[in-house]
Amino acid sequence: MSKLGLQLKGDSVIWGIYILLSMLSLAVVYSASGYLAYKQEDNNAIQYLFKQIGIVAIGFIVMYLMHRIKFTYFSVGSKLLIWIVVPILLLTTLLGTNINNASRWLMIPGINISFQSSDFAKIVLLTYLARALSKLPKKNLESKNKVSQYVILHIFTPTLLITILVLQANLSTAALIFVSAFFMMIIGSVKSKYLLTLVGGGIVIAAFAFLLVKVNPNIIPRFDTWVSRIEDFRSGDPEANYQVLQAKIAIASNPIVGKLPGKSSQRAFLPSAHADFIYAIIIEEYGTIIGFVLIFLYLALFFRALVIAKHSSTNFGALLAIGLMFNIVFQAMVNMGVAVNLLPVTGQPLPLLSSGGTSFVFTSMALGMIQSIKAGSDIDLSAVNSEIE
Repeated sequence: MSKLGLQLKGDSVIWGIYILLSMLSLAVVYSASGYLAYKQEDNNAIQYLFKQIGIVAIGFIVMYLMHRIKFTYFSVGSKLLIWIVVPILLLTTLLGTNINNASRWLMIPGINISFQSSDFAKIVLLTYLARALSKLPKKNLESKNKVSQYVILHIFTPTLLITILVLQANLSTAALIFVSAFFMMIIGSVKSKYLLTLVGGGIVIAAFAFLLVKVNPNIIPRFDTWVSRIEDFRSGDPEANYQVLQAKIAIASNPIVGKLPGKSSQRAFLPSAHADFIYAIIIEEYGTIIGFVLIFLYLALFFRALVIAKHSSTNFGALLAIGLMFNIVFQAMVNMGVAVNLLPVTGQPLPLLSSGGTSFVFTSMALGMIQSIKAGSDIDLSAVNSEIE
């Protein structure tokens, strides 16, 4: 990279895994979208390849730019962005592009580019929580009332507000956001009594939403879809969910080493083969061994985030590194769990591998922020070593 004039700072393992998964995404998206291109684009599968190349290029640029920013600026920025995200999510609900009864995409005026606002909201919320939680120990020195007010106002309120706004169009993303935020609260030393209160409040809100939907189904149009997916999963009927059935066929039809790249047969039958169910195509073409290797690579990313957090110079950096990486890895495990029928269908893409510009770019942004934390720690360590010398 130095020959290209690029100086990559941060964790070399994360950079290596990022580049490896990005290159793999080009191959598997091109292969998995072959039949779709035959039906919709006059057999021009190369169009999907060029689109993915563009997405990967933009993602790399975003990650590179983010990792060059001093990570403390993210804390300052989140304080402002957390309240900008709320109207963006409201605009998405009211004016967003509606696909399958869900308004998830918001068009940027002037350039006609749409993005999934929930992915942006997720990063902003987790960054803001890292900031709020990093200040929590100081608040614990105050009275119990002040601590309670701080937790409710600065931690619980933004978490519930953003989760509820995302919930209207995307249950799985809302659940992913809530679980990631809850995980950050646990490692951020929020007391159990507050966490139990949050869980209780979430149950009450969910019950209230359920009653509202029963009275007026238009409030959450995709509610019936969510219920049917959960019921199909619980029934265990292999014929109940066509997507899962085809994914299982793809996974079970290959030898250990796979059918070889580009030889998938199930891509002709599996909806979203290049997106939500790309993990099944990867196993079909590359084999079960590569399927386990992917799991190892995502876990390696989380381990590196733990190492970065351990050496971070601030609590904010440590919490942000773990929170952002947990969200990425947890989403990956959910996607792979769906493909092997361990979880109900969620519609979550496989980070850095599935087709989809918004997911790839915002995942790259999150990884760039984590690399910025590592770069900041390296600078601090260099300064200490200089003083010792």
